Amino acid sequence: MSDAVESHVSRETLADSPEVRAYFGDAYPLVARFADLLHDQGELRGLIGPREVSRIWERHILNSAAVVQFLPETGTIADIGSGAGLPGIVIAAMRPDSTVLLIEPMERRCAWLSEVVDELRLSNVEVKRGRAEEYHGAFQCDAVTSRAVAALEKLARMSLPLVERGGEMVVLKGRNVINEIEPARKVLRKYKTEEPEVLEALSVDGVEPTTVLRIRRTAAVV
Repeated sequence: MSDAVESHVSRETLADSPEVRAYFGDAYPLVARFADLLHDQGELRGLIGPREVSRIWERHILNSAAVVQFLPETGTIADIGSGAGLPGIVIAAMRPDSTVLLIEPMERRCAWLSEVVDELRLSNVEVKRGRAEEYHGAFQCDAVTSRAVAALEKLARMSLPLVERGGEMVVLKGRNVINEIEPARKVLRKYKTEEPEVLEALSVDGVEPTTVLRIRRTAAVV
């Protein structure tokens, strides 16, 4: 069997597996449709690389979904630099009682996000074009997330002003994120955060765990 055929079979088997269906539950049809859209249009529209097309479920969908267990079930969640909608679209499907803000500066990516939102009829999503910094002072959220956006020091400057006191910054990171914490200490102190937590986020058996960094802003003194 050729590599191409093996990749296709692997993708289809994972996507249709009972474990994946159970993991996503009621959100599965929406997530599966999103995966199909990414598979069909992601490379063409410059959202994912050609090598990622056959690995959408394990590298992107399940990787994004792993962060959801650390996010609130209600309230407002912002996804900074949402890009292809990872993890924002997946979060919106899995947290239907939350409002999810997809913050993305590039017009063509915002167009894609809006199309996906319409296609999936995600009534709990707002697409906001712009950089995260442009929304500082405009609103704050219960949680702010992101995936592969920037080193922690820069990412904290972008994210923490959008996190309300008592809320959390919950981001998908690489395994070496522990090395990014010390350079970010000054920013973390400025926004009065608790000690960062590096968490291992599991999804389904056979899929590599995702590394998540969680930083809570201390609650305001009453």
